[in-house]
Amino acid sequence: MFEKRTVLLAVVALVAAACGEPGNSADTAAPAPTSSTTTPLETTMPQVPSSNPNTAPETVTDKAVLDLAARLKVSEDSVIVVAAEAVTWPDGSLGCPQPGMFYTQALVDGSRVLLEVDGRTYVYHAGRDGEPFLCESDEGDGGYDFAPPPGFDE
Repeated sequence: MFEKRTVLLAVVALVAAACGEPGNSADTAAPAPTSSTTTPLETTMPQVPSSNPNTAPETVTDKAVLDLAARLKVSEDSVIVVAAEAVTWPDGSLGCPQPGMFYTQALVDGSRVLLEVDGRTYVYHAGRDGEPFLCESDEGDGGYDFAPPPGFDE
């Protein structure tokens, strides 16, 4: 009985020594707060861009507007730019993979442009070359009845 108690006490002592007492170890001590420490509110609030969120090159957006207007046989003025953003596509499909195709597995800088005509949304993608193409839906005109959320096609 004495041996079991001694072993148990030794194990408890080893565990306690390994854990150490809070605040006594220089390796585990938390840094002292400073005046630049952020509050929990600051770290949980979403960051809202202070400038124009349309980060795609203007030439890509202009070419997409021209293409859609010609495709739908409408005036360029009736095409609304919903969003135009610079993106990094995960592979050579530029976020618009086609069945049966194989694509390079490398990150590709490019753009995504969301356009709207008569309540329908059209999604254009472009790669490094800046040439946008319609990333069509399964519907006849290639559009959507809703604005696809960011990342829907990645």
